[in-house]
Amino acid sequence: MPDIIQLLPDSIANQIAAGEVVQRPASAVKELMENAIDAGAKQITLIVKEAGKTLIQVRDDGAGMSETDARMSLERHATSKIRKAEDLFTLHTMGFRGEALASIAAVAQLEMKTRLADQELGTLLVVEGSEVKRQEPVACEKGTSISVKNLFYNIPARRNFLKSNASEYQHITDEFQRLALAHPEISFQLVETDSLEYDLPISRLSQRIVNLFGKSYQEQLAPCQEQTALVNLTGYIGKPHFARKKRGEQFLFVNKRFIRSNYLHHAVMKAFEGLLPDDSFPFYVLFLTIDPRHIDVNVHPTKTEIKFDDEKAVYAVVLSAVRQALGSHNLAPAIDFGSDVNILSKLSNASAHSSEVYFEERFSTALHRHQQPHQTNWEKLFEGEGMAGRSYSDEAQSPVVQTLRFESALNQPDAERTESGNLLFQLHHQYVIKQVKSGMMIIDQQAAHERILYEKFMGQLKNKTGQSQQSLFPQTIQLNASDVALVLEMAQEITALGFRFEEFGKNTVLVTGVPAHLPSGREKEFFEGLVEQFKINQSEMALPLRENLARSLAKRASIRAGQQLVKEEMQALLDNLFACGTSNYAPDGRPTFFIFDLGKIESYFNRP
Repeated sequence: MPDIIQLLPDSIANQIAAGEVVQRPASAVKELMENAIDAGAKQITLIVKEAGKTLIQVRDDGAGMSETDARMSLERHATSKIRKAEDLFTLHTMGFRGEALASIAAVAQLEMKTRLADQELGTLLVVEGSEVKRQEPVACEKGTSISVKNLFYNIPARRNFLKSNASEYQHITDEFQRLALAHPEISFQLVETDSLEYDLPISRLSQRIVNLFGKSYQEQLAPCQEQTALVNLTGYIGKPHFARKKRGEQFLFVNKRFIRSNYLHHAVMKAFEGLLPDDSFPFYVLFLTIDPRHIDVNVHPTKTEIKFDDEKAVYAVVLSAVRQALGSHNLAPAIDFGSDVNILSKLSNASAHSSEVYFEERFSTALHRHQQPHQTNWEKLFEGEGMAGRSYSDEAQSPVVQTLRFESALNQPDAERTESGNLLFQLHHQYVIKQVKSGMMIIDQQAAHERILYEKFMGQLKNKTGQSQQSLFPQTIQLNASDVALVLEMAQEITALGFRFEEFGKNTVLVTGVPAHLPSGREKEFFEGLVEQFKINQSEMALPLRENLARSLAKRASIRAGQQLVKEEMQALLDNLFACGTSNYAPDGRPTFFIFDLGKIESYFNRP
């Protein structure tokens, strides 16, 4: 029997390796920009066209390469970062495996121009599918410029799996933002199809955050710092009341390398425990500096997952630092963006006192806001008042409390009888209670309204019949570059919902109208909520565009738990819910109502 095992040709081996390293255009962006950072660049420009599918170009003013190094850089596992195995445990660079350029060149048409500072001419290399087509001297700027054209041109199946331009561009801006945050000492530019999206000068971290995410972040930043023998932590957290209902603005860096760690994210969330609205996530940019010998970054091809020698100790440092910042930030002076970011040390002596003040103010305000009248009724209950007895309605044969008065919607004017004689009232401003033949129906007002709005929006998107009401005071909304691209891509569908908007300068839209049945004056809230919820849904589930939009707006425009309803609103909610095609469940699968069977109720009273 002949031998059947043989070595793969280099071109095929490189394509296989590229599958791990280059999963999408953003992967190539990350690798090329990290190489530029490792080269000591002080200015890096990223140029993309068609979300990187047509062109990705990274230019830097770093050290550059000689002709021999330029050619060697395209070989697999050729690297300047590693000489012996022990070097893996003392890494201070972004890249080190020597796979990036070889993998990219295997699945794209790559052109490299590079020149050392002390050389008059540089080197030009043109590579297609791992095959070097040209190599010659060239006049070029000091540093390196790499252009990646037609990514996955020789692997059509991989190219077909790429998402829409808006989605792929979002991934590119995510990588760009992470590297720009990690290196405020470097100037970055991002150009998308001849439009300058970001122009970030060398600055301090606080100013870099504002330049990336907008001026609104200037007022929400609270400095965070902790120093221990094992790890040092610096950075910023967002104040609790600025938390948003989307992930994606949580940045954790270890030795300036962006990482994902659910364990350390949990430490941050634990520090915020009790301070955030439900399902909200705080903004944070935190940098951990630790001896490389105590971590292992060589556990994932993208190097975004690492292992710590002592995870519990690092967890404790993060938890302590964030708690201290939360206790101190309300007493901290406004951040001077011209001064050093590490000003928390000046406040260390006041941290314990400020923590008490912060929590006392927050919760005393909340308690005052939720105080209710008639609280003395509960005292009377235990004094024996209001227990005179009960009688039964001959018609409905259901118990009717005569004199026992609890603090509930039953004691308020909204507890009305409907024309059919069935009791209809609101419980804790969260549920609508209705008597039915088999017992008692409990309707979740938010879930029910989401179902109603969802079916309404789906109909409008299908038939393009969304009516709009013009805003008395049009509102301008600032979005990041990727969100603007996403909105413009969905403009037809968003208009079909009833929104009216137009571009109004760079990364800004002017909202001039909202869907007719939504309350006016909240244009900014509804529009931003639609975009934000759309991205959350997009990251968590695979939904068709229209369904995602309908779900997103329904969730953000629905009435909330805690919102008081009058009798007419409760009745309209029920009528509209049971007119829906699917009335039992909200769009996300939550039940909209539950029927509490009369027999079950009677069993609690030991009735035969």
